[in-house]
Amino acid sequence: MKSMQSNLKRSRNSATSAISLNRDDLRFVQQSMNIFKRHTDRQGRLTFQINKGNVKESVIIPAVAARLFENILMQLSEGNTATVLPLQREITTQQAADLLNVSRPYLIRLLDRGKIPCRKVGTHRRVYAKDVLNFKRADDLKRSSALDALVKEAQELEMKG
Repeated sequence: MKSMQSNLKRSRNSATSAISLNRDDLRFVQQSMNIFKRHTDRQGRLTFQINKGNVKESVIIPAVAARLFENILMQLSEGNTATVLPLQREITTQQAADLLNVSRPYLIRLLDRGKIPCRKVGTHRRVYAKDVLNFKRADDLKRSSALDALVKEAQELEMKG
């Protein structure tokens, strides 16, 4: 199998590393994922054999890292962008807004209302990625519940009509 080419688009900053793929790379990711699944051992580990010139080394990827790698491959194979984000890392308000897919001013209002914990460094606010993701999870759950209630109400109205 050909190795993945270096035409990945990367956006790097101190908190995240996002990658999106072109068609050729997507094909390579799908092939890699199939090979990955076939060669993961019973404990969930994966062993890579590295051959470079006369040097041959094996690297065993622990199960937790192999699961993360498999998840990244799965997301990429579905055409999604994958982001690795350390949860304990402080991020800027712009990075937090990007994670929530909202404007920075809207995020600032959320912070000022205490919806997401933050701290100030001089005049700048900092938030933990885990707090932003916790807010996102709770907000997604609220939206999902509201949508379920609307669907239920619509179904009841249609039954009566």
